[in-house]
Amino acid sequence: MTAPVRDALAARLRAAGSVFAEDEADLLLEAGDGDAVRLRALVQRRLGGEPLEYVLGWAAFDGHRLRVTPGVFVPRARTTVVVEQAARRLHRYDRVVDLCCGAGAISVALLGRVGALDLVAADIDPAAVDVAAENIGDRGIVVAGDLFAPLPDRFRGLVDVIAVNAPYVPTGSIPMMPSEARDHEHRVALDGGVDGLDLHRRIASGAGEWLRPGGAVVIEVSAAQAPTSAAVFEAAGLAVAVESDDEVDGTCVVATRPA
Repeated sequence: MTAPVRDALAARLRAAGSVFAEDEADLLLEAGDGDAVRLRALVQRRLGGEPLEYVLGWAAFDGHRLRVTPGVFVPRARTTVVVEQAARRLHRYDRVVDLCCGAGAISVALLGRVGALDLVAADIDPAAVDVAAENIGDRGIVVAGDLFAPLPDRFRGLVDVIAVNAPYVPTGSIPMMPSEARDHEHRVALDGGVDGLDLHRRIASGAGEWLRPGGAVVIEVSAAQAPTSAAVFEAAGLAVAVESDDEVDGTCVVATRPA
């Protein structure tokens, strides 16, 4: 594709509000694969406000391209703080649960960083489960259900790390989210209840049953919510620390079962 075509497409994207218009133009041209009709359809979807990841059919995360479909939570770079903290606590073949797995981003990243794992990913959204199963393939098991309910009994009391990106947006804050999230991602992937920490409380109350002694929950949260989330896990008998990565603007609580 010629530079004038690329420049013209970038100009259209920029006029529609794209901050990274040139990068988006390159990705759309790649996805169009020389087919003008296909490219036109992709561009119209993007100009109509559909998230770029849904238009392309994939999202970038921790060096991987992950399949995503409309409605499924699009992985954010800030979640790599969970990957980093989980990976440093893992060895090959350890038992891992990716809870509220969405597209399976944390699972795929951990497999890439650590190697083979005894991994189970779970989500309550059937669409997310289907996509995660595609992304993870035969490297783990993907199950559908509410938090710990669908996990295999063989994991009980033996999990090394429970890695989590549970919904933590307060219900009242969802209307203030960017349109690409609030209007396109499934509500179940965003809504964390009145203060955003409903799922954190439920996970804290159940995690001890699944973790081995010395095992840890690594759960994403906002910086403002971190002290409250940490207190919730501490009240459940876990030793807590708050970890941050300024480079990706990510924060997580690490809650460890006493050895």
